[in-house]
Amino acid sequence: MRYRSILFIVIISQLWACNLEPKEINYGKDQCNFCNMKIEDDQHSAEVITKKGKVFKYDAIECMMRDYNEAHNKVAMFFVNDYDSAKTLVNAKETTFLISKNLPSPMGEFLTGFSDSSSAKKMLEEKGGKLYSWDELTSYFENMQSHDE
Repeated sequence: MRYRSILFIVIISQLWACNLEPKEINYGKDQCNFCNMKIEDDQHSAEVITKKGKVFKYDAIECMMRDYNEAHNKVAMFFVNDYDSAKTLVNAKETTFLISKNLPSPMGEFLTGFSDSSSAKKMLEEKGGKLYSWDELTSYFENMQSHDE
């Protein structure tokens, strides 16, 4: 009987751990884990959840990307705001990113995320710039950091 109880607890723990969802960002109150600024912009903020379930919030996608390079092996999920749906966090790995000098972001990298790739393409036509997938964006920031060192 004791074995069943332990097995039940282990199974429930595993199911709970697999259900990683973004936590609500309290705009104007929460601070960025990377730069310590208050998170104000509800179209460019981001969030990371570690494999242990700890949540880190960011005022800009670029802050998350800089912090990500420090501890990427501990991260379970990455979320970014969808530019078209303010305050809506979406899976960053399924997002299309636009870097456009004509679309400012809080920390000056001009980086914006779109859950809908056609919306990102439309904004690219309107504002100019360059589109990135998650993997391309990760490489972009890794290259940026290696040039800074």
